[in-house]
Amino acid sequence: WDETHFGKMGSYYINRTFFFDVHPPLGKMLIGLAGYLSGYDGTFPFQKPGDRYEQHNYIGMRGVRLCRLLSSWLAFLCLSVQMLELSKSLPAALLTAFILIFDTGCITLSQYILLDPILMFFLMGAVLSMVKCNSCADRPFSASWWFWLSLTGVSLAGAMGVKFVGLFVVLLVGLNTIYDLWDLLGNLSLSLVVFGKHLLARVLCLIVLPLALYMAMFAVHFAVLNRSGPGDGFFSSAFQSQLIGNNLHNVSVPE
Repeated sequence: WDETHFGKMGSYYINRTFFFDVHPPLGKMLIGLAGYLSGYDGTFPFQKPGDRYEQHNYIGMRGVRLCRLLSSWLAFLCLSVQMLELSKSLPAALLTAFILIFDTGCITLSQYILLDPILMFFLMGAVLSMVKCNSCADRPFSASWWFWLSLTGVSLAGAMGVKFVGLFVVLLVGLNTIYDLWDLLGNLSLSLVVFGKHLLARVLCLIVLPLALYMAMFAVHFAVLNRSGPGDGFFSSAFQSQLIGNNLHNVSVPE
């Protein structure tokens, strides 16, 4: 059923038809983009599970270009986190990656048009970036430190932009940041000015940057979906007047 639902959302983006859904837009926009780049024209109705795709080019959305591609990176990200930073053990990292590669759930999820592989990619990316940033603690404000801190913020925005369950990794990174700042505050060799720079860097990269990217996703979402569709009724008359094909299109609506 979920593939039917998210496949239809991808078709809406290709047809630029406005809709309403409970999830943030990033994952569905990426599915629509993968379908568009692979030649899918957005005409399949996605009415019920099990319908045959027939001549419709669904391969791009279902896996080859997006879900399966991102899933294939999960083992690499897991291997990097385990081997490079946490366990320092190559056998342990290889075992973890092996278990993930042959996990039935991951294999199944990567075969269909679903948000979960995209979500897991950003979740693991956020954890990896956080761990790598922690490893640069002995050289703060270096290029690598800024890179991993910024990439953590980008990954947080990606996780939240796919599903709201991404809040859990936001909580993880938040707790890690609080612990890190508390440790820095207790370091008497650091001046308050330096501590203020650490605090400002984390505010910019872990709060301002993710929020800006999250809002940018919705800006793209509303810019692309400019035609009337099944989601019109959830919004105001003033908003509906901006949708091509709506009965109120270009009608002057009082504030």
